[in-house]
Amino acid sequence: MENSALEKNYKRFLVTSALPYANGPIHIGHLAGVYVPADIYVRFLRMNDEDVVFIGGSDEHGVPITIKAMQENVAPQEIVDRYHTIIKKSFEEFGISFDIYSRTSNKIHHQTASEFFRKMYDAGQFVEKVTFQYYDEATSHFLADRYITGTCPFCNYEKAYGDQCEKCGTSLNATDLINPTSVLSGNAPVMKETRHWFLPLEQYESWLKEWILVDHKDDWKTNVYGQCKSWLDQGLQPRAVTRDLDWGVNVPVEGADGKVLYVWFDAPIGYISATKELTNDWEKYWKDKETKLVHFIGKDNIVFHCIIFPAMLKGEGTFILPDNVPANEFLNLEGDKISTSRNWAVWLHEYLKDFPEKQDVLRYVLTSGAPETKDNDFTWKDFQSKNNNELVAILGNFINRTLVLTEKFFGGVVPLQGELTSLDKETLDSMQHFPGRIAASIHHYRFREALAETMNLARLGNKYLTENEPWKLFPTDPERVGTILNISLQICAQLSIVAEPFLPFSTEKIRQMLNLPFMKWKDAANLDWLGAGHRLNPAALLFGKIEDQQIEAQVQKLHDTKKVNESKTVQHTPMKAAIEYDDFAKTDIRVGTILEVEKVAKTNKLLKLKIDTGIDVRTVVSGIAEYFEPADIIGRKVCILVNLATKNLKGIESQGMILMAENPDGKLFFVNADEGAINGSTVK
Repeated sequence: MENSALEKNYKRFLVTSALPYANGPIHIGHLAGVYVPADIYVRFLRMNDEDVVFIGGSDEHGVPITIKAMQENVAPQEIVDRYHTIIKKSFEEFGISFDIYSRTSNKIHHQTASEFFRKMYDAGQFVEKVTFQYYDEATSHFLADRYITGTCPFCNYEKAYGDQCEKCGTSLNATDLINPTSVLSGNAPVMKETRHWFLPLEQYESWLKEWILVDHKDDWKTNVYGQCKSWLDQGLQPRAVTRDLDWGVNVPVEGADGKVLYVWFDAPIGYISATKELTNDWEKYWKDKETKLVHFIGKDNIVFHCIIFPAMLKGEGTFILPDNVPANEFLNLEGDKISTSRNWAVWLHEYLKDFPEKQDVLRYVLTSGAPETKDNDFTWKDFQSKNNNELVAILGNFINRTLVLTEKFFGGVVPLQGELTSLDKETLDSMQHFPGRIAASIHHYRFREALAETMNLARLGNKYLTENEPWKLFPTDPERVGTILNISLQICAQLSIVAEPFLPFSTEKIRQMLNLPFMKWKDAANLDWLGAGHRLNPAALLFGKIEDQQIEAQVQKLHDTKKVNESKTVQHTPMKAAIEYDDFAKTDIRVGTILEVEKVAKTNKLLKLKIDTGIDVRTVVSGIAEYFEPADIIGRKVCILVNLATKNLKGIESQGMILMAENPDGKLFFVNADEGAINGSTVK
C-alpha cells in the first residue's frame, strides 16, 4: 500500500493528545482542535496493523483548577474528580479511542514527574535562582502566573495572564505585565523574594534552531513552524519549572517545602506516566528511535510542545523527540470566540444528550470545517446543512438506495457481476485510486482533504447509480441490473473501510447491513469483497434529517446564555493604586490621525498603523485587528501616548500606544478626540 512506504522508517507510533484541564467539560473547540483529528489518525494507523498507542488524560494541576476550587469553596481534588469523570465519560461515548485516559493526580504520575525532575536536577540541568515574585499581601500567597492579570506589553490587551496573552498568543512572564493585579484579591501585588529552579532554555537555543528550523522546515505545519521561529528569533530565556503553590507535584529536593512543579513541566510528563500505567513495555514507545512520536494540540500549546518539552526531553537525555506536532487553530462559535467563562460553548456531554446516536454527525462537521490552517466558525445552521445535504443526501442516500434495490430485485442477495461497460470499467478504475489518496492526506495530517475524498467516493456511487438507472432497466435487462448493483455494493463496501477513521459508528452500521466483518485498510484495494450469492442484512437508514426546530432550540440556548451573561452585574476592573499628579504629568498624550493601516504578517491580532501626531508621523503596532478592518479606521482621530518607550513587535518598531476603551466583555473601542481637535493637541 502507498501508506506503508511513507512510514517505512518506524516500527511503532506513540500518539498523544493535549491533556485538558479538569476544571470544566469538553467543548467542540477542544474536539475540532485536538481530539477528532488525533482519533482519525490513530484509527487509520490501527487499520494498517501499525503498533500504536494513543495517550490521553486530564491535567489536574493547573492554576485554573485551584481558582475554580476557590470560587466554589471546595478542595481542588473535588474539582478534578468531578470533571475528570465527566470528560472521560464524554470521550468514551463520543468514540475517542484512547488506549488509556489517565490523570495527573495518579500516584504513578507524581512518581514519574518527580523522577524526571530529580534526574535533571542531579545532572545539573537546572539553574537555582533567588528571585522576586509577585505576592498578594491580602491573602499571604505568592502568585503563580495565572493568578495575575494585567495589560499585555505586546498588544495592550488588559486581561492578559502572567504566563500568556490569550488575545495575541504571546508567551509572557508575570513581570512583563503592565499594571498587574492579583486574581485572588483584586489588589496590586508586591514583589517578594523567593527561590526557584529554572530550565536554561538559552542553552538549548542553537540545538532547537537546527532541530526545528532546519530538520522540520518542510514537514511541520506553517502555523507551528512560524510560531516556533518567532519565539526562537526573539531569543530564549530561562523558564521557571517550580512554583510556590500547595497543589501539584511536590518538588523532590530538600528545602523546597511549599513548592510544586510548574504545570507546564509537570503536564507533558503525563504522557509518559500514562504510557507507564498502560504497559510495562512503555520504554519502547519513549526510548526507541524507531518509534514515531506525534503530539496533537491546539495552537496555544505550540511553544510548550515544540520548544519547552523537547528541551526537557533533550536535557533528561534518554527520550525520543516528537516527529510532528500538527497543531490546529481555534474554532469559533456562531461568529464569537468560544468562552468557558461566558458559557459560550457547545459542550460535548450536552450534545450527546440532545443528539443521541449522532456522534458521527458532529465528527463529520468538525472535520469538514476543521481549523487546520486558520480559525474557523461553527454554526448550528451549517451543522444542519452538512447533515441533511451531505451525510443524508449523499452518503446515506447512496448506501440506502443500493441496499433497497438489491433487496427489491434480488431478494437481498449479491447478484453476479456480468459483462462490463466502459462506464463500469471507468468506475472500477476510479475506485482503485481513492484508498491511496485518502491515506496520503491522512499521513500528512490533512484530514479535511481526506474526508472530502471519502465523500467523493460516495458521490461517485450516486453518480453511477443515477446514470445507469437500474430501476428502469430491470424489466428488460435484469442481468445488466445485477452488474450495476454488484458494482454499487462494492462501492458500499469500500466506503465501509475508508470512512472508518472518520465515521466509526456509521461504518459499523454499513458493515452490519452488508454482513461484512471489520476490514483493514489494505482490503480497500480489493474490488470484489461481496461475491455473488453473499446474503445481505435488511437496509436501515444510516442518517436521519435534523429538523429546523432542533436547530432553533440550540440557537435559542446560546442566545439565552448570552442574555444571562449580559444581565449579570458588570464586573469592572478594580481601580488601580492612587498616583500623584506628577506621575500622570510624565505621560505625553496627543491627538493624532491614522493615515495608513495594514495587517502584520503571520498574526491574527496585530495592525501596523501610521499616525500623524502633529509632531511627527510614526508607526504604532496595535492588537486591534480582531475588532477593526484596516480600511474602516483610516482617517480616524485617536489619542496616542507618544512618549512610551519604543518596542519591537514582530520585527516592527512600535513608537507609541493608542488609547482604547475595553468593555467587561473584552470588546475594544477607540478613545476619540472631537473633530475640532488638531493633530498634536495634548490630552490633559
